[in-house]
Amino acid sequence: MGQSTKGRFRSDYGACLRLAASGLAIICAGLAAPGWAQDAPAAPATAPDREIVVTGFRSSLNAALQEKRSSAAAIDAIKAEDVGKFPDSNLAESMQRVPGIALARGDGGEGKNIAVRGLGAAFTRVRLNGMEGTAQTGSSDIYGAGNTGRSFDFNVFPTEIFSELAVRKTPSADVEEGSLGATVDLKAPHPLDFHKGFVATISAKGVWNEVSRKVDPRASLLVQKQNDAGTFGVLGTFSYSHRNIREVGYSAVNILPTYVNGGFCSPVGYPVQNPATNALKGTDALNCSTGNPRTGSTAAYNLIQSMTGPSGLPGGGVFLPRIPRYLNSVQDATRIGGSLSVQWKPDDRTEIIFDGLFSRYHVIRHDNYIDALSFARNASNNGQPMTSVTDLQVASNGSLVYGAFNGVDLRSESLVDRFTTTFGQANLTLHHQLTDRLSVDVMGGWSKSIFDNPERLTVNLDAIDAPFSIDFRGGGTIPTLKYGIDVANPANFSYAPGKADGTVLGNFNTRNWRVTTRNLTYDTSFTWAWADNFKLKFGGQYRQSAFKNRVLGIAPGNQATTAQPAGVTTADFTYQITGLNTLLNPGALASYTATDIEKWKQAVGYNNFTFCGIECGNGSPEVREEELGAFVMQQFDLPDTFPVPVRGDVGVRFVNTRQHTVGYVPTAVTGGAYPTVAVPSIVDRQYDDWLPSANVVVELDPRLLARFSAAKVMSRPELAVLPSGGSVNAVTRTASIGNPYLDPIRATTFDAALEWYFRPGSLLSVAYFHKQISTYIQSVNTLVPYNQLGLPNSLLTAAGTSPTDLFTVTRSVNTPGGPLNGVEVNLQLPFTFLHGFARDFGLLANYTHVASRVNYVLQSSGTSTLSTTANLVNMSPDTASGTLYYENKLFSIRGTISYRGAYIRQIPSGANDSDVLGNHGTTYIDASASYNLTKAVKLTFDIQNITDEHNVLYIDSGRQDPLFDTRTGRTVTFGVNARF
Repeated sequence: MGQSTKGRFRSDYGACLRLAASGLAIICAGLAAPGWAQDAPAAPATAPDREIVVTGFRSSLNAALQEKRSSAAAIDAIKAEDVGKFPDSNLAESMQRVPGIALARGDGGEGKNIAVRGLGAAFTRVRLNGMEGTAQTGSSDIYGAGNTGRSFDFNVFPTEIFSELAVRKTPSADVEEGSLGATVDLKAPHPLDFHKGFVATISAKGVWNEVSRKVDPRASLLVQKQNDAGTFGVLGTFSYSHRNIREVGYSAVNILPTYVNGGFCSPVGYPVQNPATNALKGTDALNCSTGNPRTGSTAAYNLIQSMTGPSGLPGGGVFLPRIPRYLNSVQDATRIGGSLSVQWKPDDRTEIIFDGLFSRYHVIRHDNYIDALSFARNASNNGQPMTSVTDLQVASNGSLVYGAFNGVDLRSESLVDRFTTTFGQANLTLHHQLTDRLSVDVMGGWSKSIFDNPERLTVNLDAIDAPFSIDFRGGGTIPTLKYGIDVANPANFSYAPGKADGTVLGNFNTRNWRVTTRNLTYDTSFTWAWADNFKLKFGGQYRQSAFKNRVLGIAPGNQATTAQPAGVTTADFTYQITGLNTLLNPGALASYTATDIEKWKQAVGYNNFTFCGIECGNGSPEVREEELGAFVMQQFDLPDTFPVPVRGDVGVRFVNTRQHTVGYVPTAVTGGAYPTVAVPSIVDRQYDDWLPSANVVVELDPRLLARFSAAKVMSRPELAVLPSGGSVNAVTRTASIGNPYLDPIRATTFDAALEWYFRPGSLLSVAYFHKQISTYIQSVNTLVPYNQLGLPNSLLTAAGTSPTDLFTVTRSVNTPGGPLNGVEVNLQLPFTFLHGFARDFGLLANYTHVASRVNYVLQSSGTSTLSTTANLVNMSPDTASGTLYYENKLFSIRGTISYRGAYIRQIPSGANDSDVLGNHGTTYIDASASYNLTKAVKLTFDIQNITDEHNVLYIDSGRQDPLFDTRTGRTVTFGVNARF
């Protein structure tokens, strides 16, 4: 527990080097083995033949169906169509065809995470070549600004380095714990799985998107070599892709009732003046603030005051966007990946495999917004209380239809986000048949994921007291925003120190972030065939996971906005964002001003600023977990004991979890270099779990199987919420506090299924699944004055926030869970029963319905609690997918439609008087085609998002006010595959 950071790094790389050395030793041994050289004796005639002679989409379906049929657990698999050819361009998008899986898309519309049978990404474990993996990357603010949990970001990896993925939906005792939803196995190809001799495949593609309007490269290479005896082989893959992604749309950031920031400026002569007279701010009976006259409409103001809503407060029934804005996001993304596999079978009883994986995903993202900011500010920054409402139309539920305002502060917000995710893994596996009835399997592995985000910098230019309107009257979820100034003219924006009255005239904020997750796994298991129809498996496992989240910020004293140097104007470090009026709608802006970050740095001397960490209050929380597990499992295959054949497994797994967390608490100090330091708070604890499981397959008929499964399962808390201590965002008036005493989410599960294999390559199945979640984890929001948090006032300086302001404090706590029930229907049907060309068609279709009820605590004030009952977070009640394909020896084409119903992304929503943050349902249609020019050369063509589907987020289950709507457009990929 007390090992130093330097020591841990040496341990990490030492483990990696030992495994790599083992792999190189295998290569050397294989090179020395008879049969590798060209003049070596031929392999014996009795040597097993593992050559793959059938390729294509249909054959990959057949191979996956056979794996499903023979397994005791409920497994769905997707196989590579050919050497180095996965069926889809994205791993997560491939899994859309698997029953019960719903895809979560991230920036640019690319598939990022999955939910399985209603349970989100945090409840799904991912194993790479048999070892648990962690992959985290960045994202825009609306998608969480980056992954600091256990969720697996599939977009880190190229598909070309994998040959198979399998989704295990029911647990067995020999499979590691940690999943409530499913365990996903990603497998890289092994050299002895393919043709003897030498094989190489090359793929080159171009990718074009209608929003970015650029063609980007994508290429991959696979090389494989076996010795003549087929007992030793080496396989390597490499993949490269570069994408220019553009995303345009609308964001509200949040939706708030009008009372939150102090209401609006009352019209002249209104009985109760708001805001009150303040000489410093220039507020009096005729002016909202200095130079900003009261121009509001009495009718509009009365409408706001008369609608009280859930809070019962004046203005509580009118809900407005917190920061309504157009957005333009551009990403420059480079993804490289590779794998190395060495496989050696020195005899019929022994197999040794070394697997290495590497992936690097590098992104530079520029987000540019044009904001109406006053609705997010209170009187301290001359915000909403200094804004006049000149016209207002709202729906009966309080949703905004149209609003016109004066005295609105506008902002050009420009963000640059540079991040790189680097993943490396090495593992060595050994299988040896000790006797005719006893075998041993040993695996040791190391992996490391580094999410390095050295710069997430935002620069803001402000224009004060302008007219502004927002109009939803045209329908849809993207309003027309009108700015009362020319936002394309940089002279209308300021970057300067703020005024004494609280007026902000531009600023910046930044963060340097690095998340490191390291995993070690050592596993040994034995299989004893103690009778003809019985096998006893038993073994143990040690796993270690170390997570560290290092955060650096600008040092105090360097955070203030400085005056521009003499002779420098905003025009010297700005440029224009163009094209929203053609990409969104004609009413959107043709162009607007944005900051050129690099030119701004030169103008203000940004690179001379000092960054600091815990010495100035920025925490770097850590979590280290050690899991020691053991299992025993009885496998059985009874063809004659009962009237019908019965097979399956029954067993129990024990695991002890030891957890070490280090959190940091900002603490005021005197006499130090900085007024605030971060003081560590260390907590150690452990807990045990006994996890029984059983899977039974009853062969009612050679073509009809009945499956039954029951188990206890657990899923550990998200890593980021475990360290004690906390963090504060003074601008948004939010705070978060960790909880190292969280218990895992635990559940009991039951599954039953019927599978009818009515024709070769065909399946019709129906499955029922039930999960009784006994303990759950949810974030609870509490409104607390800042001066009661025990944190220093120095954290508020840069934001102009008062110590008496209410902060929304979020903390994760254990709560009771609830039931989850669902049904899956799946059809796989090749049309081989037809004649002529029609027999080359086929159909895949599945539908899943899930229902759950969980009681959520929305808000707690210490004396009262507001709660609601809703579905699980990230659970879509309905998901469906269908694929129609055609394939013959020369030509293949398929089209896929995937539907995901609406789901809750966050509860509580993070907004006053709104229950949830949700995602509307989506329907994506994709198509793929290929043509074989020769036996070795194939042309490919793919198109994604044919209908130009948007992803739309909303707030509140009743009003469903639009929060975020972006367009990513259609993507076309064309290329060639060659095999040698």
